[in-house]
Amino acid sequence: MDPIEIVRTYGASWNEPDDARRTALLEQAFADDGVYHDPTAKAEGRAALVAHIAGFRAMFPGRSIETTSGVDVTDVGLRFAWEMRNGDAVELEGMDFVELAPDGRIQKIAGFFGPLPPLDA
Repeated sequence: MDPIEIVRTYGASWNEPDDARRTALLEQAFADDGVYHDPTAKAEGRAALVAHIAGFRAMFPGRSIETTSGVDVTDVGLRFAWEMRNGDAVELEGMDFVELAPDGRIQKIAGFFGPLPPLDA
């Protein structure tokens, strides 16, 4: 899979209500021993990420995660922007930074919430 398809498949896993289908999506996009990290959580391994997403879906019913930018690809990794939506309302914006495994799947992903902080005066 190319990096854009990896991001699409990973993004689809956040909106998938069924654990088995979510696991199948992440098998394609997320390394077995991949690490997910955001300001509120860390999930080590694919099974931990499947469980984390299930917890997110339970805590925020009706929400979706939508990619809102193209995928910026460098020899170091990827980055892309996203939004958490409740219907048409945007509740949170963020950006993810990705390091890929040798097989092209996500090895490490770091998510950041909200806009960048302002420069100190």
